[in-house]
Amino acid sequence: MTVFRLGKELVFPHPEFADPDGLLAIGGDLSPRRLLLAYSWGIFPWYSKDQPILWWSPNPRLVLFPEKIKVSNSLRRVIKKGIFRVSMDEDFSRVIRSCAETRLEKGINTWITPEMIEAYERLHELGYAHSVETWYGNELVGGLYGVSLGLVFCGESMFSRMTDASKVALVFLAKTLQIWGFKIIDCQVTTSHLIRMGAEEIPRRTFLEILNQVIVFPNKKGSWQKDFEYLFANHFCYGKTL
Repeated sequence: MTVFRLGKELVFPHPEFADPDGLLAIGGDLSPRRLLLAYSWGIFPWYSKDQPILWWSPNPRLVLFPEKIKVSNSLRRVIKKGIFRVSMDEDFSRVIRSCAETRLEKGINTWITPEMIEAYERLHELGYAHSVETWYGNELVGGLYGVSLGLVFCGESMFSRMTDASKVALVFLAKTLQIWGFKIIDCQVTTSHLIRMGAEEIPRRTFLEILNQVIVFPNKKGSWQKDFEYLFANHFCYGKTL
């Protein structure tokens, strides 16, 4: 199958033209307009530092419907004990950098290059990219980040420096998005960790149909910190409704 080469024009081929591995296009840039257009089409960038920008739309697609998040009994006990403090949009830059650093510390290549960090920090400044932080005391020990459009949250990466820290971040993200009326979390590619937490594979065509229905809703732009703090104080109370 053909892999399309992008130029300066803000346009993508239809995701159904992706090759069997999900690779759709090469080139272009990481400007906010192009990134937001890509996400609205179910496309995301994923490449290594020595490669050009690669754009993907895999089939099947891993997604998590917020109401289907699985919270094990052991994880529920961790949350109820209040071992961790959870926040949103408190330190986006540290979260995205930690996602890259923890992979490198394990000897794993990362697609979160300085160019990618700069691009997503710009999306965060514009109110589209958001983070969830898990704290142990004053130490950032876990978290995740992604992009919000309409009623979909496109997850990008997560990290953990302490057992259960990233799981706690994901649980609070899912429960918060459910309360806010979000319909789907795009997990992009399949991992056993996400499957255990309730994510499921669906055909790309089904994912695109859902995406087209939910991105037409108004974007929840800006910092999510105050809205999350309100929910935490009035709904979650360290796991009472989890």
